[in-house]
Formats: sequence, structure tokens, C-alpha cells
Amino acid sequence: MSLHDPALDTLFQALADPTRREMLSRLMDGPKTVSELAAPFEVALPTVLAHLAKLERSGLVETEKQGRTRICRANPVALAPARRWIDDQQVLWEGRLDRLDAYVMGLAAKGRQGPE
Repeated sequence: MSLHDPALDTLFQALADPTRREMLSRLMDGPKTVSELAAPFEVALPTVLAHLAKLERSGLVETEKQGRTRICRANPVALAPARRWIDDQQVLWEGRLDRLDAYVMGLAAKGRQGPE
């Protein structure tokens, strides 16, 4: 995965906001209309729509118009690139920490042996 992947940037930007994360969590329980999704938030409808647009651009939410109603659905598959990036970072940092631990243990062992 590229170090500067625009799609990954968009995904993390969408997840960066607590309101969007809450909206996504609510959609994980099942599809909701925009009105249902907006109900618990004390923000204007245009703000909700702006949050939805960011979630849609990231691929985390899909919307469909049914008559005069817009239905929103979560797309959990869109989280896969973030999961892969996080997993890659975990492997990288665990390796670094293991090497640091081995280095420190080596220094400690040398210190117990005394000066040569």
C-alpha cells in the first residue's frame, strides 16, 4: 500500500470525526433514512448531509433514493484498507520493539559481565 494513498487519507478523514463515527455505528445496526440518522444529533440537516457526503466519498456509506426518501447503508467492506494499514503498522512496530528489546537486553547482559 502506498505511503500516500489518497483513498486511505479519505477513509481516515471520514473516521476522524466523532459524529461520523457515531453515524456509521448506527448504520451498522441496519439501513436508516437521513432523518432517522440525523435524529440524535443536535445539528442542522445540511450538517448531517455534509457528514454523509464525506462518509459516501470514503465508501463507508452508500445511499439510495427511494421516492422522496434517501436510505443510508453502512459498507463495512470499505474499512478493509484501514485494517490492512493498521495491521502493517502493528507488524512494523512490533518488529522494531522486539529489536530494541534484544538490544537493551544485550546491553544489560554486557553490564552484568563487567568491563572487559
